[in-house]
Amino acid sequence: MLERRHAFSQRVEAVVDSRWTVPVAAALAFLLRLPGLTRPLRADEAGFTLVARGWDPRPDSVYGDLFVDRHPLVVAVFGLSDRIGGEHAIRLVGALACALAVLGAAAVARRVGSERSARWTAVAVAALLTNTVIDAVAVKGEILALPFLLGSILLSLDALARRSAPLAAGAGLLATTALGMKQNLVGALVFGAALLLAGHLAGRVDRRTTLRLAAAAVAGAAVPVLATVLWARAADVDLAEVWYAVYGFRLDANDVLSESSSDAPTARAVTLAFVALAAGMVAVIGGFLVHVRREWRADPVLTAATLAIVLADVAALVMGGSYWRDYLFGLVPATALCAALLARHRTGRGRAMRAVIGLSAVSSLVCLLGWVGWNALDFQEFSEADTGTAVAAVAEPEDTLVVFGGRADLQLRSGLPTPYPHLWSLPMRTLDRGYDDLRSLVEGPDAPTWLVQWVPWGAWGAPGAEELYDAVRARYERHGTGCSDRPVYLLEGLDRPPLEPVC
Repeated sequence: MLERRHAFSQRVEAVVDSRWTVPVAAALAFLLRLPGLTRPLRADEAGFTLVARGWDPRPDSVYGDLFVDRHPLVVAVFGLSDRIGGEHAIRLVGALACALAVLGAAAVARRVGSERSARWTAVAVAALLTNTVIDAVAVKGEILALPFLLGSILLSLDALARRSAPLAAGAGLLATTALGMKQNLVGALVFGAALLLAGHLAGRVDRRTTLRLAAAAVAGAAVPVLATVLWARAADVDLAEVWYAVYGFRLDANDVLSESSSDAPTARAVTLAFVALAAGMVAVIGGFLVHVRREWRADPVLTAATLAIVLADVAALVMGGSYWRDYLFGLVPATALCAALLARHRTGRGRAMRAVIGLSAVSSLVCLLGWVGWNALDFQEFSEADTGTAVAAVAEPEDTLVVFGGRADLQLRSGLPTPYPHLWSLPMRTLDRGYDDLRSLVEGPDAPTWLVQWVPWGAWGAPGAEELYDAVRARYERHGTGCSDRPVYLLEGLDRPPLEPVC
């Protein structure tokens, strides 16, 4: 039995240890994300797209009539993609980002290990980015940030090795650009800082060189920040509004999440842990932590920097609060480093890591086959998009729509504008805590033509839920049911054809 297992392991390693492994892994990472072109946009993708389409910056608002707690850069990427190729073009951009991430991870592994390490790391990253149990369809900031994060890590390694200030500046530039895609992805900044500090403490670089590289990295990191400030000045947006949209809001939102009685975040956190385990991410990072002392003896500088990025990225994930599965993509750079450090060895820990990566690839393949079968049998539901399509079929051009509970994918499919600034539930719960703004809208002259109740009125225990429901009953009539038995209301006195969703 042991001999057969060893022989199988040798055959697997022979397949992976090919000069074509890295480009094939990158190509697969690209191709296996393309089925997303056939699926409707998810809530965040749709929300970013709608914000970009209505972007009208003004002194008291970064985006105009709509609010989103993101940096203008990621909204600009969605907007540019939408204008060039339509709403689904962002899926192509995401597929390209995944391919570049595989190539970047391989390059990092080549620097810290060997060509063998690069090949196995490429397989590991491709497997994670195409694993449907995480998400192989939607494109959000985590995916778009990966090429910048891995590029920054690569430049940090080269900057220290070559004592190069331009490379250090490039590392800082890419690391801060990644924050424009998702504001909590600080891993590359932490890695670069830890690498330089550990290199100095270990005597690899003298004090003067350390300061020179640090200054260059800070200068590079300041460029995207300065660009954001200049854009805000040119667009006449108050800098305090930019800060609040990117960071200040998260503090208020965390207070709301901590006060919430909902068990949903806890359930998602448990699911997230199981997903990380099933995808192999826990085993890769865990393998590094188990062998961290041995790695420290071999290379304390690199080990310290890798440990720093692991801790930073895990902390960022935990502090995110909502625990959506695609948060795991933020751990990909740290996972790639852990895989690269262990896969380079020909000893037992190297073989164990390569086995883990092989199992991760198998997991990705099995989940992909399951996903294809599930969709082929038409079990996959698109309740939000189908409800939006049903509303679009009976609405008039001048109609408006509000979705209580925040489903931007439904809003996008309806083709109707919204007079309410919140396309997501968390901003609604944070910035309109008692639903006073929504109730005033419902009772006022600009009341939306349609109102879809996607979650129960009292879902989050807001004090104004009952008053909102009373206001809706006073001015709206039930006009049918959307998919998943969601109530759809029409403003009283208006005549529209019956709602006939195809779910």
